[in-house]
Amino acid sequence: MSYEAVIGLEIHAELNTRTKMFCDSLNDPDEKHPNVNICPVCMGHPGTLPVANREAIKKMIQIGLALGGEIAAFSQFDRKNYFYPDLPKGYQISQYEHPIVRGGVLDIGGKQIRIQRVHLEEDTGRLVHSTNLADWRRPNAEERGNILCASASSQRESATLVDFNRAGVPLMELVTEPDFRTGEEVRKFGEEFQLILRTIGASHADMEKGEMRVEANVSIRKEGETVLGTKIEVKNINSFKFAEDAVNYEIKRQQEILEGGGEIKQATRGWDEKKRATVHQRFKEESHDYRYFPEPDLPPLEISQGEIEEARASLPELPAQKRGRFQNEYGIDEKLVGVLVRDGALADYFEKAVSELAAWDTKEKSGVRLLANYLTSDFLKLLNEVSASAGDTRVTPENFAELVHYIHDGKISSAAAKSVLKEMFATGEEPDVIIEQKKLWQVSDEAQLASFVDKALSQNPEAVAEFAKGKGATLQFLVGQVMKEARGAANPQVVAKLLKEKLS
Repeated sequence: MSYEAVIGLEIHAELNTRTKMFCDSLNDPDEKHPNVNICPVCMGHPGTLPVANREAIKKMIQIGLALGGEIAAFSQFDRKNYFYPDLPKGYQISQYEHPIVRGGVLDIGGKQIRIQRVHLEEDTGRLVHSTNLADWRRPNAEERGNILCASASSQRESATLVDFNRAGVPLMELVTEPDFRTGEEVRKFGEEFQLILRTIGASHADMEKGEMRVEANVSIRKEGETVLGTKIEVKNINSFKFAEDAVNYEIKRQQEILEGGGEIKQATRGWDEKKRATVHQRFKEESHDYRYFPEPDLPPLEISQGEIEEARASLPELPAQKRGRFQNEYGIDEKLVGVLVRDGALADYFEKAVSELAAWDTKEKSGVRLLANYLTSDFLKLLNEVSASAGDTRVTPENFAELVHYIHDGKISSAAAKSVLKEMFATGEEPDVIIEQKKLWQVSDEAQLASFVDKALSQNPEAVAEFAKGKGATLQFLVGQVMKEARGAANPQVVAKLLKEKLS
């Protein structure tokens, strides 16, 4: 029997505001010391009142506009009631009936994924399961934020500790319609949405730091049916590859249950990357279990058209727009465009280098394609070796364009270019200076190369005879002989041309 998977996503991403969502404690994901960025408001002390973060609301509007969603003129916060050790207030301030964004769509390789809603809430704290409490003791008892919360006595060897630095951080939640059918589509969507968040500056969306988490709602049904199957939620997946694997595993698991005559019960599962399997966590709550009601300590949000247009005007060029422009304007293929657009600094560097390339009269698209090829291969490899951004390298866009010009015009060989580029990374020196010092200029003048060609032909009569019999591969041997005579300084393309003319 054939089954069809029906998958929807919930994606959480921490917004990169200066302070938390409802207080002025710092929003710093890089803080290493536990319980430093906290205050009575985000710790839920009695008598404290929250104040909504204006910067977070503006970033939410930008996210909605980037997805083509509708920005609500009226929005409100709600209390989502449930107890969990890392939720200091005993409830979470979230949005339920009136989110900031409704609708929208995101294209992944020609398939339109519909967005149901995007709403704003606060993040929880972080649980740390420790087997050595001494590792978490502070050396200085007077140091600010010296708070140790444990679910067990400090005399025990192991405990679960709570770090509230993350509690109260602005958290965006995006909910899609169940438009996915495969794990691959899930991965592509996550990667594209992460790129959008980074492009507009709404979130760093670093999954390794927990700044972005994916939850997949997976069900299957017989092909041709329209009624949805029982949903399984796979929570808190911290990489897009794991999201793809978890969805594919869950589809297979559910299919085996149904084929065996079993029943799927709605539940929450987690992804165990070591076992490469989803594991049961708990049976799923319904929305009424959270007892949502309007947050009494926060007034409703009224978002004006002027604020929406201001946010729209501040949006940069989005990834899909940049891909289309790069392909049309520069004539480079989709794969290279993908590499460039994924790295904003690299894309900016590319455009600056292309502008400089025009000054060297290498205006043909072949020159631009050559630049893109070198930038996304040799340049990017060296960049990764030094763990630098394209904006931080010693190689200026002008110097890189000059090097590409020399390659394009046959003034240096590809092998020599690799050596020159490596030296440019190390010293920041201009390419012509390095080429001159290392005597790497390539001879392309036909008159200069003619004597080398004649000598190679006269010294290799057998190869000439073989070529005359139709063995074209002999040409490469003769090119090698000319290069040997010229001590590697000859342009192989020009050499091949001269040899063909002589041999014909």
